Amino acid sequence: MTRFDRYMLSQFMVLFGFFALVLVSIFWINKAVRMFDRLIGDGQPAWVFLEFTALTLPGVIGIVLPIAAFAATVYVTNRLSTESELTVMQATGYSPWRLIRPVLFFGCMIALMMSLLTHLLVPSSLSQLRLRQAEVSQNITAKLLTEGEFLHPAPGITFYIRDITPEGELRDVFLSDRRNEERPVTYTSSQAYLVHQGGGTKLVMVDGLAQVVRTDGNRLFTTHFDDFSYDISSLISRDEINLDKVGFAATLDMLTDPGAVAERTGVTVAQVNYEVHNRFTQAIMCIVAALIGFATLLVGTYSRFGVWWQIVTAFLLLVLIKMVEGALSGTVLASSKAWPLLYAPAVLGLATTAGLLHLAANPGLARRLTPWKRHRIEGAP
Repeated sequence: MTRFDRYMLSQFMVLFGFFALVLVSIFWINKAVRMFDRLIGDGQPAWVFLEFTALTLPGVIGIVLPIAAFAATVYVTNRLSTESELTVMQATGYSPWRLIRPVLFFGCMIALMMSLLTHLLVPSSLSQLRLRQAEVSQNITAKLLTEGEFLHPAPGITFYIRDITPEGELRDVFLSDRRNEERPVTYTSSQAYLVHQGGGTKLVMVDGLAQVVRTDGNRLFTTHFDDFSYDISSLISRDEINLDKVGFAATLDMLTDPGAVAERTGVTVAQVNYEVHNRFTQAIMCIVAALIGFATLLVGTYSRFGVWWQIVTAFLLLVLIKMVEGALSGTVLASSKAWPLLYAPAVLGLATTAGLLHLAANPGLARRLTPWKRHRIEGAP
């Protein structure tokens, strides 16, 4: 790698880091705000919110990497072109095919980052997030410790606490159990406590009243009690946590025995093939995004209006490739043997890059294909 290659690569990495940081912050904050409202609203502590947002971070980074790679390539190429650095290098004998070499190195580095995310970090973070979500949903204490609000922790159950003291005492508790429509029960007490016992949680109410309505005879029975315990653990389902999802499966398992993974996760073999090969194509698309961004800006001649039309063209080319990818997804999901079609968008992107480099290496051909550009430059002062 020459000094110029290292110089371009360093510029790409610096701008990539900047754009990645900005985009990750935007995407991550958007997710974090919605998660904050849901978790804090359910009475969860702040550390649970921080843990959940950290587990969603690998997925957010995976979305941002191709965008940041494309933005960094376009920005650096535009700056090098504006400051005539690319012109000087071309004058020394560097062809477009030679100039794109550091871009290829840059794209491969981003592809390695994406591979680390798609094959390791994202599946493990998603499985851990699913596990923690199930554990949090079964945390009945956090769900009930909300004062001044009527809560519905389970169908037919209404719970209300007027106040919670620093010592953990619940003041003026109201509990309505309407799961048995023929005998709805309402409990009220001036004091109550949550007690963990035998792996479960019980609500111990002190100095209260129990009201039972018999709908068959329209009769109300009341019972005053000094203390009464109510098992609230049954309000939360204790179903086994299922971590056998195709998105959590290891790449090696899906490649070597997709049938076993499909049987274990309850999906088709075509879905397994789509998941595993999509992990590879996401990394390749990082290379394609960088190459197209650079190659498109090399096409065309100087214009005092800048290179906005090359930038728009590069963006539209990437959109076209993503549209092709979306159109082929249905076919791949329908047939277990159609997974090679997932690589067609990447091949199309590489072919497009080769065509753009050929145009950049033959300015005469490029001018014939874009006559409006030539007329504008010829009439310029």
